[in-house]
Amino acid sequence: MRGYTYRDEPGVNVARARGIEIPISPKKTYEVLNAIRGMPVARARALLEEVTELRRAVPFRRYNQETAHKRGIGPGRYPQKVAAQVLKILTNAQENAEYEGLDADRLFVKVAASARGRVRKASMPRAHGRATPWNEQTTHIEIVLGESKEAL
Repeated sequence: MRGYTYRDEPGVNVARARGIEIPISPKKTYEVLNAIRGMPVARARALLEEVTELRRAVPFRRYNQETAHKRGIGPGRYPQKVAAQVLKILTNAQENAEYEGLDADRLFVKVAASARGRVRKASMPRAHGRATPWNEQTTHIEIVLGESKEAL
Protein backbone atom coordinates (compact mmCIF):
# COMPACT_ATOMS: atom_id res chain seq x y z
CA MET A 1 0.00 0.00 0.00
CA ARG A 2 1.85 3.01 -1.26
CA GLY A 3 0.33 6.37 -0.44
CA TYR A 4 -3.37 6.83 0.17
CA THR A 5 -6.12 4.99 -1.65
CA TYR A 6 -8.29 8.13 -1.49
CA ARG A 7 -7.65 10.65 -4.26
CA ASP A 8 -8.32 14.31 -3.52
CA GLU A 9 -11.19 16.01 -5.26
CA PRO A 10 -10.39 19.58 -6.31
CA GLY A 11 -11.68 22.19 -3.87
CA VAL A 12 -12.46 19.72 -1.06
CA ASN A 13 -10.60 20.09 2.22
CA VAL A 14 -9.79 16.82 3.95
CA ALA A 15 -7.43 15.65 6.67
CA ARG A 16 -5.76 12.27 6.53
CA ALA A 17 -3.81 9.86 8.70
CA ARG A 18 -2.64 6.32 8.27
CA GLY A 19 -0.90 3.52 10.09
CA ILE A 20 1.45 1.13 8.33
CA GLU A 21 2.05 -2.52 9.27
CA ILE A 22 0.26 -2.39 12.61
CA PRO A 23 0.32 -5.83 14.29
CA ILE A 24 -3.46 -6.32 14.47
CA SER A 25 -5.96 -8.61 12.77
CA PRO A 26 -7.06 -7.43 9.29
CA LYS A 27 -10.49 -9.05 9.67
CA LYS A 28 -11.29 -7.33 12.96
CA THR A 29 -9.95 -4.05 11.58
CA TYR A 30 -12.34 -4.34 8.62
CA GLU A 31 -15.31 -4.66 10.97
CA VAL A 32 -14.25 -1.78 13.26
CA LEU A 33 -13.72 0.56 10.30
CA ASN A 34 -17.13 -0.39 8.88
CA ALA A 35 -18.66 0.57 12.23
CA ILE A 36 -17.17 4.09 12.27
CA ARG A 37 -17.34 4.96 8.54
CA GLY A 38 -19.61 7.98 7.94
CA MET A 39 -19.90 8.89 11.64
CA PRO A 40 -19.13 12.29 13.11
CA VAL A 41 -15.69 12.23 14.75
CA ALA A 42 -17.06 12.69 18.28
CA ARG A 43 -19.38 9.67 17.92
CA ALA A 44 -16.62 7.56 16.37
CA ARG A 45 -14.24 8.40 19.25
CA ALA A 46 -16.94 7.55 21.80
CA LEU A 47 -17.63 4.20 20.12
CA LEU A 48 -13.94 3.26 20.01
CA GLU A 49 -13.44 4.22 23.66
CA GLU A 50 -16.48 2.14 24.68
CA VAL A 51 -15.18 -0.87 22.74
CA THR A 52 -11.79 -0.51 24.45
CA GLU A 53 -13.53 -0.48 27.86
CA LEU A 54 -15.72 -3.52 26.90
CA ARG A 55 -18.95 -1.51 27.26
CA ARG A 56 -20.07 -1.75 23.61
CA ALA A 57 -19.66 -4.45 20.99
CA VAL A 58 -18.81 -3.93 17.32
CA PRO A 59 -21.23 -5.65 14.93
CA PHE A 60 -19.48 -8.30 12.83
CA ARG A 61 -21.22 -8.40 9.44
CA ARG A 62 -18.76 -10.41 7.38
CA TYR A 63 -16.35 -12.35 9.59
CA ASN A 64 -18.93 -13.69 12.03
CA GLN A 65 -18.66 -17.48 11.81
CA GLU A 66 -19.58 -18.89 15.24
CA THR A 67 -19.72 -15.38 16.75
CA ALA A 68 -22.08 -14.93 19.68
CA HIS A 69 -24.92 -12.43 19.39
CA LYS A 70 -24.78 -9.28 21.48
CA ARG A 71 -27.85 -7.44 22.70
CA GLY A 72 -29.26 -5.13 20.05
CA ILE A 73 -26.63 -5.64 17.33
CA GLY A 74 -26.56 -9.34 16.43
CA PRO A 75 -23.22 -11.08 15.99
CA GLY A 76 -20.47 -8.95 17.48
CA ARG A 77 -17.25 -8.82 19.47
CA TYR A 78 -15.06 -6.48 21.49
CA PRO A 79 -11.82 -6.01 19.47
CA GLN A 80 -9.96 -3.94 22.08
CA LYS A 81 -6.52 -3.97 20.47
CA VAL A 82 -7.90 -2.87 17.09
CA ALA A 83 -10.10 -0.17 18.63
CA ALA A 84 -7.13 1.30 20.52
CA GLN A 85 -5.01 1.47 17.36
CA VAL A 86 -7.82 2.96 15.25
CA LEU A 87 -8.45 5.53 17.99
CA LYS A 88 -4.79 6.63 17.78
CA ILE A 89 -5.04 7.07 14.01
CA LEU A 90 -8.38 8.90 14.32
CA THR A 91 -6.84 11.27 16.89
CA ASN A 92 -3.93 11.89 14.54
CA ALA A 93 -6.32 12.67 11.65
CA GLN A 94 -8.30 15.02 13.89
CA GLU A 95 -5.14 16.90 14.87
CA ASN A 96 -4.19 17.11 11.19
CA ALA A 97 -7.63 18.61 10.48
CA GLU A 98 -7.13 21.27 13.15
CA TYR A 99 -3.73 22.08 11.63
CA GLU A 100 -5.33 22.39 8.19
CA GLY A 101 -7.91 24.84 9.61
CA LEU A 102 -10.99 22.62 9.29
CA ASP A 103 -13.93 23.15 11.65
CA ALA A 104 -13.68 20.48 14.37
CA ASP A 105 -17.46 20.48 15.02
CA ARG A 106 -18.28 19.52 11.40
CA LEU A 107 -15.76 16.69 10.90
CA PHE A 108 -16.91 13.21 9.93
CA VAL A 109 -15.14 10.00 8.88
CA LYS A 110 -15.22 10.22 5.10
CA VAL A 111 -12.96 7.25 4.30
CA ALA A 112 -11.97 4.39 6.60
CA ALA A 113 -10.02 1.75 4.70
CA SER A 114 -7.75 -1.12 5.61
CA ALA A 115 -5.50 -3.51 3.72
CA ARG A 116 -3.49 -6.54 4.67
CA GLY A 117 0.14 -5.79 5.39
CA ARG A 118 3.25 -7.92 5.34
CA VAL A 119 3.21 -11.17 7.31
CA ARG A 120 5.99 -11.35 9.87
CA LYS A 121 7.38 -14.87 9.68
CA ALA A 122 8.58 -16.70 12.78
CA SER A 123 8.54 -20.22 14.15
CA MET A 124 7.90 -21.76 17.55
CA PRO A 125 10.05 -24.70 18.67
CA ARG A 126 8.10 -27.90 19.39
CA ALA A 127 8.91 -31.32 20.73
CA HIS A 128 11.28 -33.76 19.00
CA GLY A 129 13.12 -31.04 17.04
CA ARG A 130 10.09 -29.86 15.11
CA ALA A 131 8.82 -26.32 14.67
CA THR A 132 5.44 -24.70 14.06
CA PRO A 133 5.00 -21.53 11.99
CA TRP A 134 4.16 -18.55 14.17
CA ASN A 135 3.24 -15.87 11.69
CA GLU A 136 1.99 -12.43 12.71
CA GLN A 137 -0.39 -10.57 10.42
CA THR A 138 -0.10 -6.83 9.98
CA THR A 139 -2.61 -4.27 8.72
CA HIS A 140 -2.45 -0.90 6.96
CA ILE A 141 -5.13 1.60 8.07
CA GLU A 142 -6.16 4.82 6.34
CA ILE A 143 -8.62 7.39 7.73
CA VAL A 144 -9.74 10.51 5.88
CA LEU A 145 -11.86 13.16 7.62
CA GLY A 146 -14.03 15.62 5.73
CA GLU A 147 -16.19 18.60 6.62
CA SER A 148 -19.94 18.18 6.39
CA LYS A 149 -22.11 20.96 4.96
CA GLU A 150 -24.05 21.53 8.18
CA ALA A 151 -22.99 21.32 11.82
CA LEU A 152 -23.40 17.86 13.31
